[in-house]
Formats: sequence, structure tokens, C-alpha cells
Amino acid sequence: MNDTVAGTQGYGADADALAEQYESVTFEEVHGDLLHLYPTTPVRALDLGAGTGRDAAALARLGHTVTAVEPTPELRRRGQELHPEPTLTWLDDALPDVPVLTERGERFGLILLTAVWMHLAPAERTRGMRAVAALLAPGGTLAMTIRSGPVPPGRRMFDVPEAETVALAETAGLRVAHRGGRADLHGRAGVRWAELVFRRP
Repeated sequence: MNDTVAGTQGYGADADALAEQYESVTFEEVHGDLLHLYPTTPVRALDLGAGTGRDAAALARLGHTVTAVEPTPELRRRGQELHPEPTLTWLDDALPDVPVLTERGERFGLILLTAVWMHLAPAERTRGMRAVAALLAPGGTLAMTIRSGPVPPGRRMFDVPEAETVALAETAGLRVAHRGGRADLHGRAGVRWAELVFRRP
């Protein structure tokens, strides 16, 4: 996988600056309003679009067995250097179809999609939700944070209606557990984040 993957344009070239940005906020700051919805006993967890692995490493430290999926080689290498947790495995795969994960046939009790979904075009989001839902174990939790606002130069992002994401999840057999939102932690003008959590019955 590389910059030809949907939504990864510009991330490899900016990997150093992005690593500094990602690591400047904590897992707890990013996921604060959602943490009470995440599993408290150890599960297999998946961080899809893991970036530098900040969240994946935090989950590993909480006792989960974590797979961090990142299609941008520069970010994946940086993540492996920064976060060598023994229960954290890195994987080169990408939405919307996550073929490597799908082939492996694993199911996960927690899936994070943090700052990823808005990189997918509408048709890709339909395919992506089906693929992600299929990776979720019975009783599992899917947590999504989705950016809205100005698109940085050289990036591929779309406005994603919250109602569309909810409808796609419900069509894929998931139920809404939380709908919320927050301001941007980096203070970027006009940027907001939708927070959605779904469960597989």
C-alpha cells in the first residue's frame, strides 16, 4: 500500500510533521467522551488508519491485543519506532476493502476509525462500512471520529453527513451506542469532529 491508496495523498511527504502533531495529544484527550464505551476487559482491538500508533499503543498498555493498520509506509515505520509494545502488531492494509484483514478472518472486540472516514468517497464508504462491520465480533464496539471543515492543501477529504454514517452502520447490522462531537484539539479554525460509536448485537 502507498500514496495510491484512497485518502493517503500527502501523508507520506508530511510524515515527520504529522508524527509530531499526532503525538502531541493523548489517547485520553482524543477519546475522552467515548472511553466509557470501550471494553474494560482485554479484547482483540483494531486501529484502522493508525497513523503513528498513539491510540494503538494506548490500547496495548490497557491490556488489549492490538492490530494497527496503516497504509502509509512512512507513518507505519515511525509508529513502529515510537511504540514497540509487544502486544501491538503493525499491518499494511487499507480501506475500503481491507483485503489483508478480511483474508485473515480475525474478529475484533473494538475497532477504532479515528480521523479516517472522511478520506473515503461515498461509494468507498458504503464498501468500507460493510468490510469494517464484518471484522467486528458479536458484542463488539466500533468507534469513529470524523472531521468536518476546511480541507488542507494536497489532501483528499469529503464532507460526510452524520446521518449517512449512521444509516450505513445500521444497514450493516450495527446499532448506535453514542452520537456526539467536539471541537478540534489543535485549535484549527472551522474544524470539528463528529463522534459515533456503534455496537454489533
